This record gives sequence, C-alpha cells and structure tokens, in this order.
Amino acid sequence: MSKDAGDKQSDDTGFTEQLTAGSALGEVATSTASAALSSVKKTVAGPESESRKWRRSFENHAKEVNGQLYLDRDSFVNAVAPAEDFTKIRRDQFSILFKVADQSKRDLVSWDDFTVFQTLLKRPDADYLIAFKFFDVDGSGTIDFDEFKNVFASTISRDALPFNFDCDWVKLHLGKRDGAHVLGYNEFTQLMKGLQDERLRQGFKYLDSNQDGYIAADQFKRIILELEGHKLSDTILERLPTLCALSPGGKISFSEVVAFHNVIKSMDMVERVIREATSKSKDGRINQEDFLNYSARATRYGLFSPMEASIIFHFAGRGDQRQRLSLLDFAQLLDPRWQPPMETVKPTTTAKSVLETIGESAYSFFLGGIAGAFGATTVYPIDLVNLDSSIHNSMQNQRSTVVGQLMYKNSLDCVKKVFRNEGLLGFYRGIGPQLVGVAPEKAIKLTVNDFVRRHFSDPETGRIKVPFELLAGGTAGGCQVIFTNPLEIVKIRLQVQGQLGGVKRGAGHIIRELGLVGLYKGATACLLRDIPFSAIYFTTYSHLKKDVFHEGYNNKKLSFWETLGAAGIAGMPAAYLTTPADVVKTRLQVEARKGESNYKGLVDAFRKILAEEGPKALFKGGPARVLRSSPQFGFTLLAYESLQHYPWATQPKKIDTMFTTVPEDLSMIRARNALKILLDVHGDIGRQ
Repeated sequence: MSKDAGDKQSDDTGFTEQLTAGSALGEVATSTASAALSSVKKTVAGPESESRKWRRSFENHAKEVNGQLYLDRDSFVNAVAPAEDFTKIRRDQFSILFKVADQSKRDLVSWDDFTVFQTLLKRPDADYLIAFKFFDVDGSGTIDFDEFKNVFASTISRDALPFNFDCDWVKLHLGKRDGAHVLGYNEFTQLMKGLQDERLRQGFKYLDSNQDGYIAADQFKRIILELEGHKLSDTILERLPTLCALSPGGKISFSEVVAFHNVIKSMDMVERVIREATSKSKDGRINQEDFLNYSARATRYGLFSPMEASIIFHFAGRGDQRQRLSLLDFAQLLDPRWQPPMETVKPTTTAKSVLETIGESAYSFFLGGIAGAFGATTVYPIDLVNLDSSIHNSMQNQRSTVVGQLMYKNSLDCVKKVFRNEGLLGFYRGIGPQLVGVAPEKAIKLTVNDFVRRHFSDPETGRIKVPFELLAGGTAGGCQVIFTNPLEIVKIRLQVQGQLGGVKRGAGHIIRELGLVGLYKGATACLLRDIPFSAIYFTTYSHLKKDVFHEGYNNKKLSFWETLGAAGIAGMPAAYLTTPADVVKTRLQVEARKGESNYKGLVDAFRKILAEEGPKALFKGGPARVLRSSPQFGFTLLAYESLQHYPWATQPKKIDTMFTTVPEDLSMIRARNALKILLDVHGDIGRQ
C-alpha cells in the first residue's frame, strides 16, 4: 500500500472512530461521520496543489519531536490563523482550536491530525462542528448536561457574570442532571445559537437587583463587554453608557438591552440595508426613516423595530438621530476594527493637504496625457472614414452654395479620393501635431474635471450634485481650449491641403504664418463647443456608470466593456449637441477659397451660414462627430481609469471598502467563525 493510500485509510478510520465511538444517538453520529469521511475522500482525490499547500504549511511551522514533525500550540496558531487581524479576535485565541485538532490529547498535532483538521474546515458547517467537538470532550458524539456545564464553566473567569445551569432554558435543552437527555450535533447547534440570548437574560436579571426592569449604564456595558465585546469597535464600547440617553430615567431597560443585542446579532443585515439604502440615496445619506423604509422593502417581514433603528442611529450619529448619515458614519458600528481619525496639528494638516493636492493633480495630468494619446492614436488610423475629425472637417467646410465645390458625395467617396490623391499617408496627415497637442489637452481636461469634482464632492459620501458636475465638466472644457484651439487650427489646415491643391506645407510653416494671435482664431467658438461638450460628457459618463451600470452598488466594479460602453455612449449626445459650435469654429479657422464667404466673427458666421445654407448646415458632420468622439473618448476614459488601477497608482481608500474586509481563504473564515461561536460563551475564551 502506498504512503498516500495509508494516510488516507488512517485519516478515514481515525476520524470515523472519533465521531461515532460511544454515540448515544447512533444515526445522527453516523450521519455526521459519513459526511466528514466523504469530505476527507474528496480532499484526497481533489487537486494535488491543496494537499501540497497543507504539507508546506505544516512543515514550515512544525517542530521535530522524537524524530517526527509535530505542531505545538504556538506553531499550530501560526499555521492556521490569518496573517491579518480581520476582527478583534487575537491571534493567541486561535489556540482554542488546538484542542480540537489534537485528537490524541498529547498536546501535539501530527500531520494526520492536521490533515483531518484542514478537511474539517472545508465543511460548510465547520464553525458549528468545531464548537461541537470542543464541548464533546470524551469524543462520544453527544453532549450531556455535565459535559456542557464543565466545559462552559472552564471557559469563563471567576469575576464573570454567573450562569444558572438549573434554569428552565438549560432543562428544556438538556433535561435534568441525571443525564437521561443528551444532545446530538444538530440539537447542539440550536443550543449554541440561543445561548447568548439566555446569558443576556440572566445577566440582566442578576444586575437588576431591585427587579424594576432597569439597570445602570455601567452594568449594561459590563454585559456587552462579556458577551459581544469582540464584535464592537473600541469607540462604540466606550460610548455604550450613552444608551441611557434614550430613556428619560437615565437607566437602561431590558427592552433596550435586547434591542441592542438584536442589532449586533443582525449586523450583517444591518450593513446590507445601510449599504444599499445609501447607494440608492440621492445624496448618499440616509436618516432613520429612510433606513426603516428600505428595510421594509428589502425584507419580507419588518426586520428592525423602531427601537433598534433608534439604537443604530444613536451610535452612528454620535447621539444626534436627526442628521442624515453616510456609509462612513456607520463604520464605527459595523467594523470592530474601526479607529477614529488621528488628530493632527492644523497647519501640518493644511500643508499636507496642499502637497497631496498638487501631487494628485500632477499624477492625474500625467495619466491624462497618456490616455489622451492612446485614444487619439486608436481612432486616427480611420481618419477620413467618418470616424475621425478630418472627415467631418472636410464635410463641414464644404460650401454647398458654391458651384462645383462639393468635393465629396459621401464618406466612402471621401475615402476613395483621399486615398487616390494622397495615398495611405493621407489618413495620417496631421497626426504629428495631433499627438503633440492631444496629450496636454486631454490631460488638462481630465485633471481639471477631477479636481473640481473632488472640491465640490461630499467628503464622506463622494457624491456631487448635478450643477457642480456640470460646472466641473464645463471648467475642464474651458481650460482645454488653451491647447485645443492651436492644435485644431493647424490640424484642419493640414487636412484640407488635399482639397486646395498646390504645395503642401508643414505644421511649422502654418504656425509661423498664423502667429500667436492667429493660433487662437475661432477660440470663442471653440469655447462654445468645448465647455458644453465637457459639461454634458462628464456628467453623462458619471451617471451612466452609477445609474445604468451600477458601479459601486454592492461593491461592484465595472468591467472593461461596461467602462468602454459608458465612456462611448456619453460622447454621443455631447458630440451631436455641440455640432453647431464646431461648424462655426471650422469655418472661422479654415482659409476661405475664392468665391466663398468671409466671416468677420462668431455671430457673423452663424448668421451667414443660416442665411446661405439653412439650419441643417449647422449640424453638417454631426453624425460623423458622434462616430469620431464616441470611440475616441471611450478609449481615452478607459485608458485613464485603467491606468489609475495599476500597482504603481496611488489609490484613495474608497468609502465602501473601508470596513468588513475578510480573509480570502475560506478555511480561515470558518476557523474564525468557529471562534466567534465560542466567544459567545465568553469574550476572553482562549486568551493567554
């Protein structure tokens, strides 16, 4: 027999014997053992990498004893405890699981023991099964009254709240002391689920010395510290006595204690309701009424009572229940690891803020330049194919009132003639100044938009009102004209040279000919185009991501195609609605040919176009603008956001991921959850 087969047989036999030996409830115990055995078999037959992972973990932490490798208590904790403290459970408390893994009760865990324990963690009910094995000291597969009492009593300290084992609740579960009634695994899970409720009731009754139904604030804090201290942040624990502020008598009633306990017990649902309610709120904030309304819609039955909602908002709102709270406000209640922000000297904070702002803006400018060049390069090869600017400029500059001047019948005709007259290089004519100018143009647009949005966004929710979104986009569009106007006037004149004939001139010659003032010819029209374009574009893009693709909802991150889709769709209305300004700008920037109208300025051009060519002329090339702008800005924004997620990018911590982080390894999650069940017995269990 091979070594692996021998290990498998040993594991199967040992694990089965431990779960079934001496069982008073044979069928239940046999079922549990069969399930565990099946899990072992699946593990042995499963991916070899998992077995190697266990072996590597075991050998990295094991110590040699009499020529064999074993894990002692400390090395076992190092092998099974998560590297990061994901809750307030201390690493040394994981040593309580050592008692479960040490099947031979020799204070050492062998490789076989470790394999069985890891297999146990793979079970979906591993947390409760570990707790069961912890109480099942004799390994009989059942737990009687004395066994439960002895294990329970050994886990709590002498100064802990007393527990009456002769109460009706224990008798209902375990019967009388004669041991006639024993608990199987399934019955035990229900006992553990209700244990805290009974401890809470007994603790309140013990402290309510005059039996008036109230206890003092410090007594309430004592109860919560013992039963649920590991589930709450230090800030909430310090503020526990303030619960008495909800009652006029300055004391805390049993109803309030139970309501607080129910909130903690339902914390996962509390977080879900808060997350979803704040994400769907217009301002990213909710009040107590919003919480109850959303809870009623999201659950089949009214999950939270008004008192429970009051307690949630009391602790999240620091006593002010009237204010609207953001997700960040609830972090101190939802996250046991939450720490209050560090207080620093104001001048230092201000200086740091200025430096950080400058650094973030410079970094955004750099990324924006790369993204802009990428977007322009992506669409430029299909220039003059109704997808890049040169085709719509060529179309927009055609004067239909000039006889014989309609050079292109349609886009396909334009492509044929450009290829015939200029060859393949004609499709790239003007790309040099385009790439030189587009980098700072897109960089300043993206940087200014981000800067203004951050300035007007709610620092806690990250939300920004629509008027400020439009302001941010419009400001970005206005700033970009510094680069856009010179770039486009040079590019347009390079692109229409094929129409004019004669000697073709380079970008340098055109710049020298125009001069500084000439480079900004048509700048007013450019502003009238770029300001509304950016205002419409960035606002539409933001709302498409949030309202259509639901970015951030339940921590959702947009996929490649969703980001590209949102960025591309946003460019469509922005491009088409600003076409009239683009037509006027093009006419002002292109050299008029013989027989064509000369325009004195923006208003004059607008009037003459309407009078000579009609309203349709103002939207000439509109579809082509849409076909160009949509993919160009789509790829630009896609590149910009993708670059911000690379490892070297410094990312601000998002509000919706600031708490409730859990380890990725499912076995570690179950080990942690098993400890939580045992910590419900007493908060100091397993502490050294």
